[in-house]
Amino acid sequence: MKLDQIMLSQFSFDQLKKLIEGAVRSQLNDFGKSILIPNSHDELLTREEASNFLKIDQSTLYHWTNKGKVKAYAIGARRYYKKAELIECLTPIYSSNEK
Repeated sequence: MKLDQIMLSQFSFDQLKKLIEGAVRSQLNDFGKSILIPNSHDELLTREEASNFLKIDQSTLYHWTNKGKVKAYAIGARRYYKKAELIECLTPIYSSNEK
């Protein structure tokens, strides 16, 4: 038990707080991905459903597809988008206060 006390005494309160916050954030991110993506992995969305899901105009979805920002799948003339891949295309935005 004394060994645990010695190891913890090497950290300042702020260092320990950041270490715990980082570990919790990492675990929550992993948990969120495991819940969110597998449930919708195989779900295909039409152009209209995909644009509604992303809350964008269909013309924006068309341009993003042509630029390679999102990937479309085709059956004949119909285009479909995988919901999981649309979620993966989203990039996190961090404010200058977060790191």
